[in-house]
Amino acid sequence: MKKVILSIGLYCSLLQGVRAQEYLTFNPKNLTTRSSDSSSNYQKRTIKFEEANIVSGYYFQNGNNSAITGGIGTERLTDFANSFELRFSKLDRYNRLHSFTADMNVDFYSSASSDKIDPLTISSASKKDTHIYPSLSWSVKDDVLRTTHGFSYSYSTEYDYKSHGFNAFITKLSKDKNREFSIKGGAFLDTYMAILPSELRPLTYPSGSEGDKRGIAYKPRNSYNASFSLSQVINQRLQVMAIIEPSYQEGLLSTPFHRVYFTNGNETVEKLPGTRFKLPVGLRLSYFAGDRTVIRAFYRAYVDDWGMTAHTTNLEVPFKITPFFSISPFYRFNSQTAVKYFKAYAQHQPSEVFYTSDYDISSFTSQFVGMGIRLAPPGGIAGLLNWSSLEVRYGYYSRSNGMYGHSISAHIKIK
Repeated sequence: MKKVILSIGLYCSLLQGVRAQEYLTFNPKNLTTRSSDSSSNYQKRTIKFEEANIVSGYYFQNGNNSAITGGIGTERLTDFANSFELRFSKLDRYNRLHSFTADMNVDFYSSASSDKIDPLTISSASKKDTHIYPSLSWSVKDDVLRTTHGFSYSYSTEYDYKSHGFNAFITKLSKDKNREFSIKGGAFLDTYMAILPSELRPLTYPSGSEGDKRGIAYKPRNSYNASFSLSQVINQRLQVMAIIEPSYQEGLLSTPFHRVYFTNGNETVEKLPGTRFKLPVGLRLSYFAGDRTVIRAFYRAYVDDWGMTAHTTNLEVPFKITPFFSISPFYRFNSQTAVKYFKAYAQHQPSEVFYTSDYDISSFTSQFVGMGIRLAPPGGIAGLLNWSSLEVRYGYYSRSNGMYGHSISAHIKIK
């Protein structure tokens, strides 16, 4: 089910960091011509392999606030996620750099709480699932105009939903190469299978299992997002970036198999508004504190029209023990308020229009702490020259409501 995306993001996000922008020599004479005929500037324009990235991770969580059983019950989940990415590049006749990326991701997970959708069966259709989400992207870097633009397409499928994603972006670099402005936009068009809890299905409504899908409802759930960012090199040690990322969702935003219990003992399924507007605003900072240490900090404020507000801070401090071996301790803290439609098990009034007992959108604080280790010897890992680096990370996640999780991932880069 889509809920597993939370666990995927926990370890994949660890592999992302803010890198300081390179200082490049700028020559105004290069702007006067774009001719590709000069033999002195000729470069071979065949497709070139740049690198391959292989990421594999394992995540385990447990808790006692499953939305599938109305805000109580097991949240035990395991997820084994894998990603394989290939990057290629090619120069065109104007010496613009075209980059091509193909990414294949496959996750295998098991969810004890999902098995409670139909507790009378030995195993419901959603207890175990495979999540497949490939993507293709293309970008063009133009050093003369100091721009980069690109487009990507992604597809995602699980047992109960399918998604098509489209994204485009453009960035503009200043003349001194110290400032960059970026605009991104995207849309994710989802189709969701409306599987209902067994006891709440109409008499003729199918279960959604492999042999019982005929007549089941399929609902849209679409997301539209934008991103505006401005990065600035302050000096040789400090770079900052400001980000604003508004997004809008429409369609079936509630989850059909989430139960809700009222104060009078009646039971129904989760019901939420059909639209949601979100507005995160963030600030990133990278500071080079000497030859061995980089301080990477991030803060994000969040608000939406469902009544949730949140604040997230993240700190990571990569430290080089040797030029080829480094460690990266990290810590993230998040605090959020509940959406106005949330109440705990059996606390909703029958007269309410919208209701949910999903603790992912309740009020809580969470912490994520861990360590990364990175090896990048000049002769390659294990003497293999093309195996340029290996990074292993472990993180522990905990919420104030008792939920906890462990994640471990490995990132192999081949160049």
